[in-house]
Amino acid sequence: MDENNRHSYWRANTALIRNLLIVWALVSLVFSILLVEPLNSIRFFGVPFGFWMAQQGSILIFVALIFIYAFQMDKLDRKYSNRK
Repeated sequence: MDENNRHSYWRANTALIRNLLIVWALVSLVFSILLVEPLNSIRFFGVPFGFWMAQQGSILIFVALIFIYAFQMDKLDRKYSNRK
């Protein structure tokens, strides 16, 4: 891989990580902590939504972020390598 491809690959990698961390912060801090009271007025599977997000929803989102990261990195690796 030449120097330009390495820089492009690293920029794409850090952009992906930044975007996933933003989603992680929104889910863990905003939805699960800061907005828990307003979200508790919504019922989800029989429990308040704010409570559900703090206990189960955030975990499911985190697992989904792991799979999204792996899938997107596979695409980046294929794009910036000679192997298809």
